[in-house]
Amino acid sequence: MKVAVFSTRPYDQEALDQANAGQGHSLRYIEAALSPETAALAKGCEAACIFVNDRADAETLNVLAAHGVKLLALRCSGYNHVDQHAAKQLGLTLTRVAEYSPHSVAEHAVALLLALNRHLLQAARQTAASNFALNGLMGNDLHGKTVGIVGVGRIGSVFAKIMQGFGCRILANDVVQDPAFEAAGHRYVPLQTLAAECDVISLHCPLTDATRHLIDSRFLALCKPGLLLLNTSRGAVLDTAAALQALDAGKLAGLALDVYEFEAGIFFENRSAEAIHDPLLAALQKHPKVLLTGHQGFFTREALRDISES
Repeated sequence: MKVAVFSTRPYDQEALDQANAGQGHSLRYIEAALSPETAALAKGCEAACIFVNDRADAETLNVLAAHGVKLLALRCSGYNHVDQHAAKQLGLTLTRVAEYSPHSVAEHAVALLLALNRHLLQAARQTAASNFALNGLMGNDLHGKTVGIVGVGRIGSVFAKIMQGFGCRILANDVVQDPAFEAAGHRYVPLQTLAAECDVISLHCPLTDATRHLIDSRFLALCKPGLLLLNTSRGAVLDTAAALQALDAGKLAGLALDVYEFEAGIFFENRSAEAIHDPLLAALQKHPKVLLTGHQGFFTREALRDISES
């Protein structure tokens, strides 16, 4: 099968070439993201392989279909960026990564939490400048704290196990409740209970109409003062502007993000030599209580292998 692979980076090509060894597919690597303007690059291919920030709306899918594409293969688990109705109307078959190493994202969330709680970036900057004073670097023990998880799928479950190892009490909210999670001593509670009782909340749910801006100003107003909030799921699950306001009001003690609701066209690129006209992103980058990474939670050898072999 001839496959047009959009948003390709060197690490994608290496992993996909290894997965394709002996399979016989013809992979056309395209650095550009999928959009209505680039979709014609898939001409002559039966399939298009796309990533998390590629544009797969009705306009783009129409161009793909007009050039002979019959299969849209997502190398990610989320599919909120795909117009599924349009795909069905055009006769496009959709596939996605059903699962990849859940440890990659869960461990990254823990790394963000530890760095945020113990002010590691600030400490590294200070010591690099020969400032070894401890002022402003005080954190809290995680042991004995209450950790809330929104979305207890495979990644959320792994995150819960890690935090249980730290001696934390685990609460969770999900539309589907897993008996094994409760058997491990954890509890499902309403969102309002998470807000009232948790010292840490980590987001691991998919982006749907129901979860868009699930964490908004109303939720944040209910939160326990001093909350550390983590998002490694999808950017738009969190109302970013509301989170910044909560930080400035002292409601949130820290915010760690690996995703951003307006990241498309910015993340996965080196933009250091150009101006980015996004005041909200600039506010995140400058805020002393924000830790931001560029959607790298999935980025381990094991996860990339799983994604490429799916």
